[in-house]
Amino acid sequence: MNTVISKDGTTIAYDKIGNGQPIILIDGALCYRSFGPMAKLAPLLAKHFIVYWYDRRGRGDSTDKKPYSVDREVEDIDALIKEAGGSAFLLGLSSGAGLAIRAASNGLNIKKMALYEPPYVWDKNKGKPAVDHESELKKILATGNRGKAVKYFMVTMVGAPAIAAFIMQLMPMWKKLKAVAHTLPYDSAIMGNWSVPEEKISSITIPTLIAGGGKSPATLRNPVELIAKLLPNGTLKILEGQTHNVKAEVLAAIVIEFFTK
Repeated sequence: MNTVISKDGTTIAYDKIGNGQPIILIDGALCYRSFGPMAKLAPLLAKHFIVYWYDRRGRGDSTDKKPYSVDREVEDIDALIKEAGGSAFLLGLSSGAGLAIRAASNGLNIKKMALYEPPYVWDKNKGKPAVDHESELKKILATGNRGKAVKYFMVTMVGAPAIAAFIMQLMPMWKKLKAVAHTLPYDSAIMGNWSVPEEKISSITIPTLIAGGGKSPATLRNPVELIAKLLPNGTLKILEGQTHNVKAEVLAAIVIEFFTK
């Protein structure tokens, strides 16, 4: 394990493997170095890049400071970019892709960026905005009930059946999910009102790959396609047979192709 100190003094823990140009992997909600998709992605990408994957603040071995701000998470990425030599590729998954968009729109020194299904699910042109999930999560967490916060995320936000959340409570992974439940409002803050941030995306001029799964619901695919149209230098890939839980080898193949061409 390695560490870097962010601008506000937060310690960010990360691992580093491979050779080549640096790439920083950005997790989505509830995921961190020892739990989530990046542990499978990292060794595949390490054949072509120096891979940095890290615990977002408040997770795993990284520390945290209050009050939370999305800008502080952007500063964490900036600290990793500087640690990697001053510039890097970014790969963000789910709400981690939303965070990568924030980082790129803030002008960080990013060579290229790859995004997989940032979960913007509200079309501002079709009805009222989604529930204020950030506030709801904060209310639940204020009671100390981390398990309820995870269930709210899984059932109300993600749309998983209630029975799936019940079954997961019986599994060893439930303890890991509850350990980082307090960071769920962070991901909600990153996603804002859950509509595509058109102005921010239109300002991103670096080459950007935006990908989605062919078997993902239209609520996820439609924003992916809109983002591709908004990006001045965007490349769209729809991965047939894939869902939001994309297979590591499938995602790694298109990321390697995009970053090495």
